[in-house]
Formats: sequence, structure tokens, C-alpha cells
Amino acid sequence: MKDFNHFDYNKKASSRGRKQKDIFRRRILIGGIAVGILFLTLGTVFIVKKVTGGKEEPVEVAEELEPEDDVKIEVVVDEPEEEPAEEVTEDTEEEEKSSKDPQVEVKVESGANVDVGSLVSASTVGENSNITYGIDVSKFQGTIDWTQVASSGINFAMIRVGYRDSSTGEIKADSNAKYNMQEAEKNGIKIGAYFFSTAINSTEANEEATWVANYIAQYPITYPVGYNCEGFENSSSRQYNLTKDERSAVADAFLDAIYKAGYTPIFYASKNELTNDAKWNASSLEKKWKIWMAWYNQDTSAIATGPAYSGKCAMWQYTNQGTIPGISKKVDVDVAYFGYNGTETAKDTSERAVASADVEALMKFDAVEETVTAKSKTNLRDKPSQGADSTVKVTLLNGQTATRTGVSKSGWSRVVFEGGTYYAVSSYLTTDLSAAAQTAPSPTPETATDAAQAEQTPATTGFKTKFTDCNELITAKEIVNLRSKPSVTDADSQVVITLYNGMTATRTGINNEYGWSRIDYNGQTLYCVSSYIKVVE
Repeated sequence: MKDFNHFDYNKKASSRGRKQKDIFRRRILIGGIAVGILFLTLGTVFIVKKVTGGKEEPVEVAEELEPEDDVKIEVVVDEPEEEPAEEVTEDTEEEEKSSKDPQVEVKVESGANVDVGSLVSASTVGENSNITYGIDVSKFQGTIDWTQVASSGINFAMIRVGYRDSSTGEIKADSNAKYNMQEAEKNGIKIGAYFFSTAINSTEANEEATWVANYIAQYPITYPVGYNCEGFENSSSRQYNLTKDERSAVADAFLDAIYKAGYTPIFYASKNELTNDAKWNASSLEKKWKIWMAWYNQDTSAIATGPAYSGKCAMWQYTNQGTIPGISKKVDVDVAYFGYNGTETAKDTSERAVASADVEALMKFDAVEETVTAKSKTNLRDKPSQGADSTVKVTLLNGQTATRTGVSKSGWSRVVFEGGTYYAVSSYLTTDLSAAAQTAPSPTPETATDAAQAEQTPATTGFKTKFTDCNELITAKEIVNLRSKPSVTDADSQVVITLYNGMTATRTGINNEYGWSRIDYNGQTLYCVSSYIKVVE
């Protein structure tokens, strides 16, 4: 018993000790919980003050102390530097419904609340992450043989559809746009488009976008529709006095209108203009739209990984000196870091007219109305070129008359003969209808372009071209070859250097009959086709 009683005592004592310890533990636990709630409450109040600009809302704080809400508050605190107007477009629908973040309430300028994925792509055939290769072309590539282009393996073509005249402000179509879209489609090449803008406000930008959407409606535009704006720093530009913010707003208005018309927008600019927001608000534009960046003379050995550029680049125009079968001129080459699973259907599926190539795209003809005949005889061609791309349709003999309707400084005439429109070398025509036929061909004027070399070609040596002296600073309209002699067909006429727009040289002589200019470049006397250069204002 004694032993038992001793055991019972110890048992009771042990029981009392455990109770005291339990009470102590509970006190510590309760105290810890109280302290934790205090710190959590103070911390939450601090966070809410930080987010709401210092406004205390104690009742709402008490109601928000749920674990999942803590996570959302932390997300807000972790992202204090996002631009509110931009960020709202990136929120998912679920986040907008549940988040109390004040940024969700901020509306973009248009008032639209659209997912960023939809903003950058309006594709209905499925955009993918494939790397695809393409070209961008305009009338300055002349008449393109799209069958040959397709054989080169390119995936897409960005086709210039129009521009706003830099002096008059009139919107004009690229004269080969519909032909290029038609033939690219026919040969299985996916089509994108771009417009060269000189808009000075959002009203004009919307006008341009509406014009573009209507112009391309009958064609299957799968790749993006681009906004291209260059030359705005030239004093003669309509946009010369616009600020960076104003120009960026104009671009944004155009791209937004293109998206609302059902096309994927893309913004085009050079790398130097984009970097660090130098000339455009690129860091804002790239959050909403695809960026098409021009950056030449870079290492393209790892082109699939993209350019070494700090911003976002969806398409890279990496050279303007591409050589493509079917295009006689140099061409811009692009790589896109996206592709499409199919080809879009035209928005307007009504029957469209068949488009023809503008054979005069590479030269300007001044209108005339006069009757001519051949000095002896001359070939009338279907286009102003003696290359393999043109065909002799008929030979005009002395005594037969034609109506000359246009004359180009490149040395060609447009004539109408027996109801057809043709092209002839100007130097073999005369307005003297009574002149006797020449019994011997005139000496070759060793002048001209591929568009104006004489067709009667006895062997001659030395320069026959006479130049009128002048002294003026010139640059290329886009690109022009400076040659060792004024000829493109003579074997000893070598391209010495290629002059690009922005590079300057001095014109020391001009021959208007055959369309050549004499150029001084770095102490060398060279020659080029006059129609490819312009005087620097």
C-alpha cells in the first residue's frame, strides 16, 4: 500500500505538473498568436498604405486577411514600376475579377480592355513560334517574277501598298501593289503589307489605316500590316516639327485602327531609332505591337537566335542588299520569329479585277503628245527594258508613224502604235516625219541604263555621251550603282561603289538625252543613271 500510495502521490504530482505546463504552453501560444496578429495587421496596414497612397482603411484590412489575398498583395508590392496604362491590358480575366489592385481600374487611352495576345495578333489561322523568312518589296523592285521568287524558298512577302505624299499629303497606292499581292498569292507566298506614312496627327493616321484596310480587303493578308515612317527629321518632311511623343501617338493610332480592322499590326523602325527610346517611345509600343526592326551589316550566322538588341523584335530586316531569283534589283530580306499555321481568307471575297504590272515603275515619264517615226527602224517593246524580261512586239520603220505619249530622262519613249502601247529608245525616233530613212545606224550612245541602251550596236570605243557641266550635291533615292563609264552593258563598265540614300556625292555633269549623270565621289569620276538620284535640298 505504501508503495502504491507513494506511486499515487507521484502520479498526482505529475498530473499537476503537466497541467501547469499545459497552461504555460497555452499562454505562450496565445501570446505568440496575439503578437503575430499584431505584426500581420501592422504589416498589412503598411502595405495598403503604400498601395493606396497612404489612405488608411482599417475595416477593409481586417476583412482582407485571408492567405490568398496576402499573395496578391505581395504581387502588387513586387511590381511597383509597371506603367498602369500599359499593365491593364496584360491582366487576365481572372485577375481582373478578383484583384483589388487599383491598376486594374486604369483604362488605356482607347478604353478597350483587350488581352495582350489579341493586341499583337489578329490571326484566325493560328500564329506559331516558327522562324520564317521573307522579303519586303515595292514598285522600286520593278516587275517581279513571283514564280522565280517562290522557287527561292521564302515564306512571306511584306508588300508596300501605298504612301502619303510627303509634300501634298495625298494618299497614293504603290503602282505595283495589287500585282505583287496577286502574284505572291498565286505562287503560294503568304502576304503581309506595309504603308509609308507621313501622317501628322491621329486623324490622318486613322485615315491611312482605313485606306489600307479597304485597299487590301480582297487579298489574303496573313502576315502583319506595318506602319513605316522615315525621313521625319528632314526639314522638308510634313512631320518635321512633331515631337517624339506626338509621332509615337500617330503610329499607335494607325496600329490600333489596323488591329480593329482585323489585321495584325507591326511597327517598323531602325535599330538606332528604337534603342533607348531614341526617336520613338519604343518601350511602350513594344508592349502592345509587334516590332519590325531594320538593322544592317550585322553577324547573321546565328540569325535564328535573333539580333543582339535589348528590346523586343518580332521581325528583323537584316539587309537591303538581298539577291532573289525573279527580282532584278536588290531587295530587303527579313526573318520573322513567328509564323502561321494556315493562310487567311480575304475579308472581301467578291470577284476582283486582274492586276497588271506597272512597267514604268522604275522610271518617270513626262507626258507629251506628238507624232513620231523611226529614224531608220527601231524595236517597240512591251516594257522599257532591253533585258530578258522584255519582248519585242513590233518593229517601227521610217515612214510609219506612232503617237509618243511620254518621254523619260532614262532614254525611253512611250508610244502608241496601231492601238497598242509600247516602248522605244528615244534616240531612234524623230518628230521630223519627212526625214529620209538613215542608211546607216547611228553610233551607239554608250549611255544608258538597262532601259536605254541603243539597239543598233556597231562596235565603238570611247565615250560618246556629252555632259552639260553642273555642280550639285546628290544622294540616291534609294540605291544607285556608280560605274566606271556611262553604260550598263559594256563589259568594261564596272560598278565601283554603290551609293545609298543618305550618302552624298557631287554631280558635275548631266546628259538629259540618255539619262546619265557624271559624279565626283571621293576624288573619282564615276557615272550613274540620273533617275536613281536626287538633289540634296
